[in-house]
Amino acid sequence: MIKYLLQKEFLLIRRDSFLPKLIIMFPIMIMCVMPWVMSMEVKNIVVDVVDNDRSVGSQRIVHSIEASRYFIFNGQKPTYKAALAEIESGKADVVLVIPPRFSKELVMGHRPQVLIAANAVNGTKGSMGSAYLSQIVTANVAPTAAAIQAKASTLLLYNKHQNYKLYMIPALLAIVMMLMTGFLPTLNIVGEKEAGTIEQINVTPVSKWAFILSKLIPYWLIALFVVTVCLVLAWLVYGLTPAGPLWLVYVLAMLLALFFSSFGLIISNYSDTMQQAMFVMWFFIVCIMLLSGLFTPTRSMPQWAYATTYINPMHYFIDAIRTVFIRGGAFRDVAHQIFALLGIGLFMAIWAVGSYRKNN
Repeated sequence: MIKYLLQKEFLLIRRDSFLPKLIIMFPIMIMCVMPWVMSMEVKNIVVDVVDNDRSVGSQRIVHSIEASRYFIFNGQKPTYKAALAEIESGKADVVLVIPPRFSKELVMGHRPQVLIAANAVNGTKGSMGSAYLSQIVTANVAPTAAAIQAKASTLLLYNKHQNYKLYMIPALLAIVMMLMTGFLPTLNIVGEKEAGTIEQINVTPVSKWAFILSKLIPYWLIALFVVTVCLVLAWLVYGLTPAGPLWLVYVLAMLLALFFSSFGLIISNYSDTMQQAMFVMWFFIVCIMLLSGLFTPTRSMPQWAYATTYINPMHYFIDAIRTVFIRGGAFRDVAHQIFALLGIGLFMAIWAVGSYRKNN
């Protein structure tokens, strides 16, 4: 019986004019475009300098700012008020004010105070820009301390070149899996309800388990295809391959697909229209994604928000896939996350079967 139900599902997918194109193009677009734009590295910070000293030492700082790849030097302003007006008009991000007698204070062995004023409307850009600028000033104000810091040896583990693409590609893989295996099953049963074909299934002797499995299995196979496309693109475009076992990546992806496809069917079982199902699914997707540690460390959250990660499957997947992909972790390193994903996924699958109302 389930064989013919699966055949029906694949025929529906193939005959859809849009769905096969989406399944192919969506992972390609995500993997080829997003790693270039989803970067937490802050660049192109526009800097104004107010040099009240006009000495060789102060100009050395100005030239260091001009040479930095993080800054765009916007020129020197006559007064702090004029530079602040540039920030208020959105033409500058950071202002550096060098005080009078700057070089003389350095020669006398003092540590002159330098003012850095940053536009913190964008908190990340403001804080990172101030930190970058502080490093440049410190290197010129206290060259001895800078030399000591330069002699310090820093060992970067796993992601040695601090390549942000290597950090983001596993997260993008999670986003693709979440959207493809979450929304498509959600719209499946609701679509049959709106078309009226669900009534024909309800009057047949098809069991609830067989019907739900016929809805889940096609999207698990789609998940395998999507993961393969993403891994191939990561290798071809960026030269990145998993440092750990490849089979673990597929296991984690299938467990995440089990959760989201089951969750999507649960929502569709309780929804009467596609619009209702879409809004409910989008609400949960956004909450799951933002509370998972996908973009920010979960330890930075308040304690009550961090408690939600214990039931968030995306958090377990992100933690495990980065461990396997970047650190080269083995099964024992991600066993906790695998069993957590398996338990949550099976619970949702049982709920999906139990929530399907079949009227004979």
